[in-house]
Amino acid sequence: MTSQILRFTKPGRRKTKWLGLSVDNLVFALVLSLGLVPFWSWAEEPGVTDKTIRVGSTMPLEGDYEAYGQSGKQGIAAAFAGQLVQKRTIQFDPFNDFYNPEKAVEGANQLIKKGIFVMMFSLSTAATVKVLPILAEHKVPAFGFFIGTAFTGPGDVLNFRVSNAKEVETVIDTGLAAGLKPTDVCAYVQNDGFGMNGVKGLRAALVKNPNTDTIVAKLDQILNMSGESPKRNNIGPVGVYTRDTLNANEGYQSLKKWEATTGNPCRLIIVSALFDQAANFIGYGHYKQEPWIYSSVSVTAGDRLAMLLKEKGVTEKVIATQVVPPLDSSLPIVVEARKALGNNLNFISLEAFIVGRLFVTIMQAIEGPITHENFLKAARRQPYDIGGVKADFTTDNQGSDYVGLTLLRAGHFLPVTAEDSELLRLFK
Repeated sequence: MTSQILRFTKPGRRKTKWLGLSVDNLVFALVLSLGLVPFWSWAEEPGVTDKTIRVGSTMPLEGDYEAYGQSGKQGIAAAFAGQLVQKRTIQFDPFNDFYNPEKAVEGANQLIKKGIFVMMFSLSTAATVKVLPILAEHKVPAFGFFIGTAFTGPGDVLNFRVSNAKEVETVIDTGLAAGLKPTDVCAYVQNDGFGMNGVKGLRAALVKNPNTDTIVAKLDQILNMSGESPKRNNIGPVGVYTRDTLNANEGYQSLKKWEATTGNPCRLIIVSALFDQAANFIGYGHYKQEPWIYSSVSVTAGDRLAMLLKEKGVTEKVIATQVVPPLDSSLPIVVEARKALGNNLNFISLEAFIVGRLFVTIMQAIEGPITHENFLKAARRQPYDIGGVKADFTTDNQGSDYVGLTLLRAGHFLPVTAEDSELLRLFK
């Protein structure tokens, strides 16, 4: 500890020294030597005691989407195991919200009442829209949420993963550079903020190219529609499905209408959907013998999607983006995650593990008492290297900008570069 923590002199006054120590350091030394408890332990932040730091989360631990919540829970728990912050253990307290926004609100209120220092790795863009104002009201930071949108607020929000929009834009930029035309790209997305983030990525990629004004205007029309589930089909190169449903036909027919109306067949379909819905749509297109290439965002990627696609006879022509390194990476953080998670290692649990370790590292870098203010100062003071994964909050609230590409090969999504010959052949 230094005099930055305990200040007894007024600005501009020369500090008196005795036996080579400033008054500040002398008083602090006396506190330690007498075994006294520092004053800040008498006024801890909610969720912080002299033994523990409680971290909350809202995630689906049961129900149709429990694979997301259980993987996130396993990753965070593994990241916290054996870690100490100022001699305190970190307690992870997830609330099962069944991927339901109203249940997530209920969970947020319960966790805040119980006392949490931060909310971490909560799922669902729709839920986050409702939960962030509650966290902001109680001054609880939101850290590393597993969502498709890079929120900037309200409140103190620190994102780890890039948005779906950036993932989509990266894939389309790669395809256009390899020979695709802007008119070749279409999208199939969930009809809410999560899905619309994918459409934003499509727009961002196309607007950079000439002669795309008509398509961009259609995308703007779709994006500007309001309401819980507006009728976004049959307007532009986009097909949508209703959240929590599996019927892909309406969105499929929307894309077929766009092809017929414009005379431009879709070649690359951007898919911003969850596991079952993504696999269902891709499988439906395969059944209809469409010559489409598909690209899925990271929230629906990895071996679970590969398994679902295999069940539908799909073994090729599917790309998936990732926001974390490959599972077989030699980076220290991935090696550590493999050892800690074993058979539970997947892209979701790996991301949760990285987010958890990033939180621990920032907490251990706090100067002074454990407060929200000092946590945010530590987060924004310097970039962090978490076993080879970079996170930087010094200029904005976006920690990582990494987007990796994977390609479905032999029943698995394997890493590729933008220059990979097999990937380039898809776009020719």
